[in-house]
Amino acid sequence: MLKQIQITEIENIRIGHAQDMEHATGCTVIICENGAPAGVDVRGGGPASRETELLRPVADCTGIHALLLSGGSAFGLDAAGGVMEYLEERNIGFDVGVTKVPLVCESCLFDLNVANHRIRPDKKMGYEACIQSEQNQPAMGNVGAGTGASVGKLGGIQTAMKSGLGMYAVQLGDLKIGAIVAVNALGDVYDYETGKRLAGMRTKDGKDWADSEQVLYTLYNQKKNLFHQNTTIGTIVTNAKFDKTHMNKIAAMAQNGYARSIRPVHTTADGDSIYALSVGEIEADLNVTGTLAAQVMAEAIKNAVLEAKPAYGLPAAQNFLSQ
Repeated sequence: MLKQIQITEIENIRIGHAQDMEHATGCTVIICENGAPAGVDVRGGGPASRETELLRPVADCTGIHALLLSGGSAFGLDAAGGVMEYLEERNIGFDVGVTKVPLVCESCLFDLNVANHRIRPDKKMGYEACIQSEQNQPAMGNVGAGTGASVGKLGGIQTAMKSGLGMYAVQLGDLKIGAIVAVNALGDVYDYETGKRLAGMRTKDGKDWADSEQVLYTLYNQKKNLFHQNTTIGTIVTNAKFDKTHMNKIAAMAQNGYARSIRPVHTTADGDSIYALSVGEIEADLNVTGTLAAQVMAEAIKNAVLEAKPAYGLPAAQNFLSQ
């Protein structure tokens, strides 16, 4: 009844990546040319985001034309300019008479400490991701917004592990729903079904697991500055027909996928955010859709670490799971 599909089987979206592999950063764009009612739910304490106010139920905007997930911390917000340029050139956006203004939301993760902090996604890279979306053949792992992603950073980048970008989608009858996520968490990542740890903080010698939650508990009486060096950012995409009020609820329910998979999660040192895009006309129940949103998000998080390759001096899940 419930079957896995490719996320590209969800109509009316295109997905593209651009990255600088040498400097460990990149961005991922999801383009909705016809406009998509969208919501967002931010649980982390340190988000870097753009145009999220448009998604409030009281705002006039009825749909956005693109969502960008990016590295570069707040510097990466510049990349949205390239997405806007690409869309305006193609006459896509909100009609204001003299031109069309593309409505582009964006969230960024912190990857500045992985390679060269002076190199981050910019307008050119955002435009390049849009060009790549014309192929609509997205990959997972060390690509796009996941290029410089890592997890298990309570002890610093030196005891972290490589993560990446993950996707997962399912179909239930006519309903299609998928998740795209770049996992850059302070905490450790677990298989939500088995409870097995997949990636996270390592011991100081780098040879074994350290439990981020247990380490955090030892700091209960210290005012440790964790900085805002972590953020898991993602989106739900569905062909179900909902307005943005409902899409905000679906984004909120999708946060359960984070909670099932990442420990700890939603800390003040994270900027955890989830968007939700409605790109179809299928009638579906809100609670069913929201429940599926949490499931596909948890699966996408798992894929983000399992598809990641060792890079930038950081081991990946495949190193530890093969031992």
